Amino acid sequence: MSKSSTSRFLTGVLTMAVSQLIIKLAGLVYRLVITNVPGFGDVGNGFYTAGFQIYTLLLSLSSVGIPNAISKLVSAQVALGHRAEAHRIFRTALVLFFGIGLVCSGALFFGADFIALYIIKMDGVQGTLQALSPSIMLVCVSSVIRGYFLGLGSVTATSRSQVLEQIVKSVLTIVFILALTGTSAQVMSAGANFATTVATGASVAYLALYYTRHRPTGVGKPMEPIPSRRSLCRTILSVSIPISLGSIVIAIGRIIDTATITRGIAAAYAHGIPGQPGLPTPEALNQEAVRLAGMLSKSDTILNLPLALNIALATVLVPTLSGALAAGRRREAESKAAFSLLLSVLLAFPCAAGLISLAGPIYHLLYPNAPQGASLLAIGAVAMIFMALEQTINGSLQGLGLVFVPAQALLCGIGVKLALNLTLIRLPQVNIYGASFGSLGCYATACTICLVRLLKALPMDLAPKRYFWKPLACAVLMGIAAHWGHAALTHLIGSSRWALLITIPLAAVLYVLFVLASGILTKAEVAQLPLIGRKKRSANP
Repeated sequence: MSKSSTSRFLTGVLTMAVSQLIIKLAGLVYRLVITNVPGFGDVGNGFYTAGFQIYTLLLSLSSVGIPNAISKLVSAQVALGHRAEAHRIFRTALVLFFGIGLVCSGALFFGADFIALYIIKMDGVQGTLQALSPSIMLVCVSSVIRGYFLGLGSVTATSRSQVLEQIVKSVLTIVFILALTGTSAQVMSAGANFATTVATGASVAYLALYYTRHRPTGVGKPMEPIPSRRSLCRTILSVSIPISLGSIVIAIGRIIDTATITRGIAAAYAHGIPGQPGLPTPEALNQEAVRLAGMLSKSDTILNLPLALNIALATVLVPTLSGALAAGRRREAESKAAFSLLLSVLLAFPCAAGLISLAGPIYHLLYPNAPQGASLLAIGAVAMIFMALEQTINGSLQGLGLVFVPAQALLCGIGVKLALNLTLIRLPQVNIYGASFGSLGCYATACTICLVRLLKALPMDLAPKRYFWKPLACAVLMGIAAHWGHAALTHLIGSSRWALLITIPLAAVLYVLFVLASGILTKAEVAQLPLIGRKKRSANP
């Protein structure tokens, strides 16, 4: 893999990572605000999250696989010089997925009552589902445009539109929630999710404008013979459906969480809810399940931050590997897949260590009015390691054309999750924590299966010392230092919050020093890093 190729790849990853970080930080801000608004809290979070899980499933059915599928098809055509065919794929996909998204939006709007009452058994979530329904069709359109420009090698359309969408969503969510303060948690949740629909519309408007300004010119003649539109639709669906399957399985897993939580909590607390006298009514059990589901969602919001950074690797990997293999550059594909996996390890391990060692202080800082459930964050941090690695491995598998493997692996993981949820949540002493252990079992299983399959298809030298033991040692040392450093600073300055804000950046710097001192990255790899390497290259022209 050439230095220029590596530098371009890492620059693309950095661009996507920065945009994803901005997106998740904005998302974290509005979730923190609305969680602490009187009348919303864990109950509002429960309705909000349950509605979003159903929405995510339909979104997976209609659009989640589109960006990777379109970018894979377009990049392969561009690598062969067929730019006209690449543009024809884009136009065909736009019409195809607009129709699919329209159908799914209608299904969510008109089926809201059935879903709420009979599938997830959470009465009150209907308004949230209907408020979200139009955004499915809008996301389908935006996903096609994003995938097209990703396939052309540009991450600008994706990163800018996603940042715009999240900022609009964050601002409007806070505005709508504050405007609805004093109403029920159900109404406030519906208002918060309607902000998603408005923000998605803003993203589509931006992407349409971007396309009119940056549409490639001089695309040349189409390939011969010219495929029919029906043939193109089959090709697009044959790629997008397998890629979407993984997201569909993940969405199903989240719905399993909601459904098993409501039923499991009813069984666990059938003889009494802790802190409440007498036998509980069905309404009280439903409310307790909603509260605990909302408590679980708070840890998910935090875990999304490191996962957002990591997903940049998977997003850029798909068109990169697809283009390299189409042009016959197999060694480049192997090198980028291995290096991406190493970067995921170096990112996930310290994030997990930091979240485990500082879970309590983080919850009290972010959720001062609802700080319960910090232990859920610690368990989720371990699961996050497997989720991050699986994201990157899946990007490699999709780039290699093994698009069914991630879905098959996740399906096995969902089986493990279902078994653990059904067994653990109904135990009163475990309750909601069973869902976290179920997620850990799910992603550990899926990650292992995907890694084994990747190594069979693309043999790589993943030395345990470099890819596991050294990063683990650096992360553990950082976690220990963060724990005791926070305790010492809290004692010194008398404020846990200020101590936490000082500890986190110092721990990050300490981890980077550990990694550089341990020799995990070679000098050549450090030189190609977009920020560190750029300074070194400018200092040594």
